Amino acid sequence: MSSSPPSRGRPRDPRSHQAIIRATVELVAESGYAATSIGAVAARAGVGKDTIYRRWPGKPELVFEAVFTTTDHAPIPDTGTLIGDLTVLLQGLVEEFRSPAAAAALPGLLADFAADPALKACIRGEFLAPSKERLLIVFERAALRGQIAASTPVDLVLDTLAGAVFFHIGLVGEHPTPQLAGRLAAVVAQGIEIR
Repeated sequence: MSSSPPSRGRPRDPRSHQAIIRATVELVAESGYAATSIGAVAARAGVGKDTIYRRWPGKPELVFEAVFTTTDHAPIPDTGTLIGDLTVLLQGLVEEFRSPAAAAALPGLLADFAADPALKACIRGEFLAPSKERLLIVFERAALRGQIAASTPVDLVLDTLAGAVFFHIGLVGEHPTPQLAGRLAAVVAQGIEIR
């Protein structure tokens, strides 16, 4: 039986984490991405800047987690159909992208990603990859039900779904209709379902 060594320092307080996330979302929505600073987030959250830097390397990672990972903890849908599961997933993504904080953060984050390949790799590895891993369950269930082939390129399908929402709401600035998630889900499901 092996035991892990005791951790050093004080354990992280989940209340501080939530206060930091909430402060980040509020500041980005109120002031914009460029005007949001780690110092301002720390002051609003009631924590020291060191507390933030122990958890996030910098502002882009903090803002990305605060604004664009809200759906990562939602239950994985299991409606019994691929189109139903994709609709639920897409509705969460639509809500995430249409938030005031997302609209304010997106241009600055995109500029930071373009300028810093290491940041892009960090976001892919720490945030996007685990999120995609969670969603593989939806496609595994669909394959077990015989709705899609086991060889379906799931990564490409997930990129297509997220890309459609990102383009429609984030870049073009369209206001999503209540039917958007269902319509996108239908288009993608029809393209990959076995006939």
